[in-house]
Amino acid sequence: MPTLFRFLLVIGVLGGLVYGGAFWLTRFVDPQPREMTVTIPPDKLFKPPN
Repeated sequence: MPTLFRFLLVIGVLGGLVYGGAFWLTRFVDPQPREMTVTIPPDKLFKPPN
């Protein structure tokens, strides 16, 4: 098999594995929802007047 075809075959197999892994993650892994609190300093809320 020429080198270009072998290279394209390897790239195709690796791409298929990545695609399959992403598909598996979306189908079988459920994220756990949780609350998130972020404190913003007051000086970031207002722009200084020019």
